This record gives sequence, C-alpha cells and structure tokens, in this order.
Amino acid sequence: MKIKYGLITLLMFAFSISTFAQIQMPSFISDNMVLQQKFEAPIWGWAYPGTHISITPNWSNTNYQTSADYNGDWFVKIATPSAGGPYSIIINEDTLTNVMIGEVWVCSGQSNMQWALNQSENAEEEVQNADYPDIRMFYAARDNARSPNKDVYGQWDECTPKVASTFSAVAYYFGRELYKELHVPIGLLHFSWGGSTVQAWTNPEVLKTTPEGKYYLEKFKEKIKSTPPGELPRNYRDPGANFYGLIAPLIPYSIRGVIWYQGENNVFEHQLYRKSFETMVKNWRDEWGEREFPFYFVQLAPYNYSQELVGAALRDAQRRSLDISNTGMVVTLDIGDTANIHPKNKLDVGKRLSLWALAKTYDQENIVYSGPIYKSMKIEGNKIRISFDHIGSGLYCKGDTLTCFTIAGSDKVFHPANGTIDNNTILVSSDEVKNPEAVRFAFKNADEPNLFNREGLPASTFRTDNWNIITAPKQ
Repeated sequence: MKIKYGLITLLMFAFSISTFAQIQMPSFISDNMVLQQKFEAPIWGWAYPGTHISITPNWSNTNYQTSADYNGDWFVKIATPSAGGPYSIIINEDTLTNVMIGEVWVCSGQSNMQWALNQSENAEEEVQNADYPDIRMFYAARDNARSPNKDVYGQWDECTPKVASTFSAVAYYFGRELYKELHVPIGLLHFSWGGSTVQAWTNPEVLKTTPEGKYYLEKFKEKIKSTPPGELPRNYRDPGANFYGLIAPLIPYSIRGVIWYQGENNVFEHQLYRKSFETMVKNWRDEWGEREFPFYFVQLAPYNYSQELVGAALRDAQRRSLDISNTGMVVTLDIGDTANIHPKNKLDVGKRLSLWALAKTYDQENIVYSGPIYKSMKIEGNKIRISFDHIGSGLYCKGDTLTCFTIAGSDKVFHPANGTIDNNTILVSSDEVKNPEAVRFAFKNADEPNLFNREGLPASTFRTDNWNIITAPKQ
C-alpha cells in the first residue's frame, strides 16, 4: 500500500513539474502576430522558476537564451529584420507560426474607435472587400482591473471579411491605407472601450502626481464610499481601470505608435482634458520606455450635447493638445452627424489618420496631412486677421460665404461675424463689434463650418481668447 501511494505521489509530483515547466506567453505573442520591423522586439512570458528558455527566430541564426526568475517571469529582446514573412519562432518545444514583420499600431479610445466596420457607412461592400492576409488584427476583450493584469483575452487573426466585420472600422481603414502605401505587413492592436474616460486609461500612480489626476482619484474615493454593499465600485470609467486591465498587459510589446479616438465622456470637463490627455500620452510613452512614439488622435465631431459649448470647448482642448510633441489631430467637423454621437463615416477618419502617419512617421513627401490650424491673430482696426498653419495650397470656402465665425470686444460677448479670405489669412469683423479683441470659430457644439484647405481637409475649431467658458444646460 505504501509503495502504491508513493508511486501516485511521485507521478503527481512529476506531472506538477511538467505542467509548471511548460512556458506561457501573453495572448498577443502568438501565431499570426506582427512584430515591429528593425526593432529590438520584446518577447516574454511565464514558467516555473529557473526554467531555461531558448528562442530561435528563423529569419536569423541567432539563438536567444534566458531563464525564468524566482517569480516565474522571463523576458528577452530579439532583433527583427526589415518587413517580411511569414516566419516562425521556436520557443523551447513550442513554435510560433505565420509570424509577420512589419508596422504595428495600437488603436484605442472609446466607442467611436470601437465602432465596428459592419456598423459603418457602406458596410456590406467594405466588409466583403476586407481581404488582406498581410494585415493582422488583434481585438482585446474589454476588462478593467484594480491592479495590473498580466494578460488580455484575444488572438491575432488575418484580415478576412469575417474578422474585419466586427473589428474597429477606424483602425481597419487606417491600417488598410498604410498597407496600400507602404506595402508591408500591418499589425493592428485594438484596445478600446465605449464610454470610457481619459483618466481610465492612465496609470493611477501617475494620476497621483497631477492636480487633475488627484481630482479624479478623490471623486473615485467618494464613489467607493457611496457604493452599496455587495457591489463593485470600479468600472471602465474610473481612474486607471482600463490602463490596468488592458494597457499594462500589452507593455512593452513592440509598436510603431498609437491612434486614439476619445473625448465624448470627458466632454463636461473640458478644462481638465488638455492636461489629462497629456498625462496619459506621457504615461504610455514612459511605460513603453523605447522612444517618444507618434500619438495621432481624432477631434470630436459636431453633436448636439445637452449643454451649450461643451463639445466645442472639448474640441478646442484637443486642438491645444497639438502642443504635445509628436502628436497629430484629425478634424471631423465635415463628416459628423449632429443627431448621432457615432457618425457612420469612419472611412475618412481612418484615411485622415493615415495621412498623419504617412507624412510624419514614414516621411512620405508632398502629403497635405492636416486642415487649417489656428496660428495667430492681429487686430487691424475693426477687424481681426487670423493666420493658419497647414493651409496646403490655399484656404478654401465650400460655399458662398464663410460660416461659424464669431467675434467679441472687451465685454466678452460674441456676435456672429463675417469672414473673408485674404491672401490665405481670414479677416473677421462684425458691425456689432467696433473694437474687437477675440475671435472664435466653430464654437457651438453642432457647428459644421465650411472652411477648408484646397486639399479638402477642414479647419479646426479654435478660439483666440483664454477667457473662461461658461457652459450651461440647454433651455
């Protein structure tokens, strides 16, 4: 009997050692993945402490070796070649197959980034044509957490009509444009959550260091106090929840940059958004630790919010975020839906994001990648002259007269104004304002102005003043 039980114990021990000796990796380090080209790409995972790890990619003769530490964690960086594939990577007894080397982008934000291709404009035709095996898609299941997760649920898939149909439309169109222009494999990591806030995507430890972050953390403490017993106080809008649940597990996967579409759920806190967004961008860049990667974002579209000016003020906060290094902004004032917070035209959003990437990240020449962005003002008698960056081959009015300009004097009361294109600047005036001090443009929530450059890209909401913006519920 003792021999029998001893044998069982020995077998169980052997099975346990065998199980723990098997290595594990995050879901996004797997078959079908895309690794960033010409990069020291991190590969990591977990195993029984002391387990020897051997990694051999078939694009080189290099063998990389390491061992799991006392926590069971292991980590190496492997040098990737120029774009190509498919390749394989042998990791101990496992082999990752159909691996591509190319350009990798994180696609994140809230519902307009999450919005699926099959819900978008011209969906049936676009889904049917979404057959690009060298574009790879990873759609992370939404999960928030109170401490950093180690992994997310998801898998890499080749872009087929079935896979693309439920994938982010904005991310798909962005990736498709890059693929057509660069002719290299494209990896799209889709990590978004409808209704989420900017502070939910930021590390709470970083939020503690900023006034805006402290404000959100204090609000969360109040929420915890008022949460009934038996209910979880945390959700996808709370500080750090999505950073811990979704972004932390991904770091430091090799990426080229980020595209971002969010802001609707911070629209009533425009005065906090500029700094909160900068904190998040810096946080992600610091956590990745490799470089100041590009961060291209989408400005909110026109929409009839329940309070006056909040949408316009948030758009202006996003415009001012262009001061953050290596960022770019897509304007959507001409492709929104004032009755629907989810405009169905995602094609132009993705294309406009790709213009920023192609021009600024991939150094393609002769691309006009932005519409007019406010640069400066000069008071000239009873008029104010507005100058712009990104005028392309010239300012252009789609219509008989420019719309959505207002002007104010020292009383800070804004009146509808006339705008006239003059040598690629705009002269703004109103008979109601004899001594003007400030101009605002597209500064109502649902404004759909008609100022563009001749390449067809719309001008952004802007204001020349720094006066307090008073928002109030609609009467």
